[in-house]
Amino acid sequence: MPSNVETMFYTRKKPWHGLGEMVMEAPTSKEALALAGLDWQVIQKPIETVDGIPIPGFKANIRDIDEKVLGVVTDRYKVVQNEEAFSFTDELLGEGVTYETAGSLQEGRRNWILARLPQRYIISGEEVTPYLVFMNSHDGTGAIKAAMTPIRVVCNNTLNLALKNAKRIWSTNHTGNISEKLDDARDTLFYANFYMAELGKAIDSLNRMKLTDRQVYEYIDALFPLLENPTEQQRKNLMQIKEEVKTRYFDAPDLQHVGKNAYRFINAVSDFSTHSKPLRERTNYRESLFARTIDGNALIDKAYELVRAA
Repeated sequence: MPSNVETMFYTRKKPWHGLGEMVMEAPTSKEALALAGLDWQVIQKPIETVDGIPIPGFKANIRDIDEKVLGVVTDRYKVVQNEEAFSFTDELLGEGVTYETAGSLQEGRRNWILARLPQRYIISGEEVTPYLVFMNSHDGTGAIKAAMTPIRVVCNNTLNLALKNAKRIWSTNHTGNISEKLDDARDTLFYANFYMAELGKAIDSLNRMKLTDRQVYEYIDALFPLLENPTEQQRKNLMQIKEEVKTRYFDAPDLQHVGKNAYRFINAVSDFSTHSKPLRERTNYRESLFARTIDGNALIDKAYELVRAA
């Protein structure tokens, strides 16, 4: 390992981008939620017009600690409290699991708890740590969800590739028999182990795909196509992004030992997607990055499709 990799490791933040509260001392999900300030309840109230006329078929989901409206939902919507949504993880994950962070997005509308699994995977000679992110929502737009999120330890970039043969995300809507659906969620750990096994096979295949410098630039051009009739500033910004992907990420010290292959290219794109700041930093950009860590990152998946199609 190059001598300057260690410095690089400590200058990169984890893929959750500083969101949430550290809860590593919590042995259960209930205690993790308390440390993160998520131990509140959602109550439902009927909706009325400003004139006091009831609106049938709809209710408001309201947080009990401050009466904040989290969402308007139909009568079919079943509230799943945070404690209920996450409690099955204690039995599911068992000993050795560390709850690492917990927090909320969109002012409490979406809440998550993140667990680091005890298994240690060495893939392509490097340590890849498996995480499971569990998410619950209260605004009627999202599902109860669990997502596999592997992290390449040396630089904390995600390797959440969309693999055709392995399921990475489990989810269910807030309707029907919620208890039965949460029971089905216990299959999540099986999916996680299978995903990691398939990820190892995919990375081995990527390592065998050698790339020339010309191919790397061609892939980068395909990932970042120039818009039709771009302004001079748009052209300049795009060139800056392309150069950053090549010189800062593909040529990064922690990838020098990998060799010029498709795995190195995927890591470069993943590292760029995980850690680079946008040219214009919006107030919710960290939340957007965290959401892509869970739901999948279109740029990483596109890069994976490009090299596999070659």
